[in-house]
Amino acid sequence: MNIKSIKIREIDSCTGIRIELHNANLVLIVGSKGYIMCSYLNMETADRLEDVACIVTGVKTIRDTIRSRIISVSKRARELGIEEGMIVKDVLKLLS
Repeated sequence: MNIKSIKIREIDSCTGIRIELHNANLVLIVGSKGYIMCSYLNMETADRLEDVACIVTGVKTIRDTIRSRIISVSKRARELGIEEGMIVKDVLKLLS
């Protein structure tokens, strides 16, 4: 497991987590308002729980995740102004 603090606006505001599983990595970035998850996790559950959640695909590391684009957002994430196609680095400002 790899845990990394991610600085946004000069403060530690998000936490990146990477867990090595048998066939792939599970990658999450968690902020105070919501999270970004790899496609290993389920958007239907995030919506049902009313989470602010975003999905990225094709990532293996926390760094890959920060450089990727959002492919799916929960209803609550959309209310914060997060949309598909946004770069994760920009979305982290909204989640912190």
